[in-house]
Amino acid sequence: MQLFLIRHPRTEVPGGICYGRSDVGLAQPVATDASRLATLLPTGCEIVSSPLQRARLLAEALGPTRIEPRLAEMDFGEWELRPFDTLRDELDAWAADPLGFRPPGGESAAEMADRAQAAAAELMRRATPLAIVGHGGPLRAIAGDLLGLPAARWLALDFDFAALTELRVEPWGTTLRGFNR
Repeated sequence: MQLFLIRHPRTEVPGGICYGRSDVGLAQPVATDASRLATLLPTGCEIVSSPLQRARLLAEALGPTRIEPRLAEMDFGEWELRPFDTLRDELDAWAADPLGFRPPGGESAAEMADRAQAAAAELMRRATPLAIVGHGGPLRAIAGDLLGLPAARWLALDFDFAALTELRVEPWGTTLRGFNR
């Protein structure tokens, strides 16, 4: 099956601010990005999106969209919308265990990965081709898992804003067909 992973466009959040589950707005309207990305999707592609507006608005501009809450970005809890420079001591704990560390009141990257991967596995059983419009964290976890990368290497998958990555998922394995188009 063809699987397309699309990251949301750039947000209106200034650099240096922690945001994940917060439902922040976009820096620009989605029309231009949607028009460009639509040409890369095959006819009849099912579109599924995170419920957060930065992904949902792009998905809806691409076509009829189903919302999947498990595709939302990681919940940073008390860190949400705080400047990273106010989290210096806490960031050291996260850097020491990037997958297992849980910000106060939030979730760990491993917990986010588990829910996003479960959602993708269910979606891939029902639809071909499939486009998932979401966020950097869940897209890294989905692609990394399908490509057989160790979890510690998922962070190296750097999904660009409003870019499409194509995977071919077959019973024998997954092939990366295009990255950040």
